[in-house]
Amino acid sequence: MSFSFSKQEKLKSRKTIELLFQKGNSITQYPLKLYYLPVDKDQEVRVKAAVSVPKRNFKRAADRNRIKRLLREAYRLNKHLIFNNIEGNFAFLILYLGKDLPPYDEVEKSMQGVFKKLVNKF
Repeated sequence: MSFSFSKQEKLKSRKTIELLFQKGNSITQYPLKLYYLPVDKDQEVRVKAAVSVPKRNFKRAADRNRIKRLLREAYRLNKHLIFNNIEGNFAFLILYLGKDLPPYDEVEKSMQGVFKKLVNKF
């Protein structure tokens, strides 16, 4: 299992992101919310993921970027929890719900909790 977050794994499609919010399911483990949606089998990777931090809660771009960096790092190091335990292809959007800058260990613990809840659903 590689601990990378390559270009192919990044979710960039506007259509897919809109579908995630419209038809996707969600799991919440404060301060994270994971939107997920099963997608077609013809992808080159099993999971495509994106991260988001609302501008409403963090006015400074530097703060939003720092949190997004923490989210991507926690995803990268814990994605093996998903890859080893679920079948099929998915699109993920990880949304940060908190109102203050988190420490990394809080983000990682929450990411692991979200992934465990997801695995238990499948």
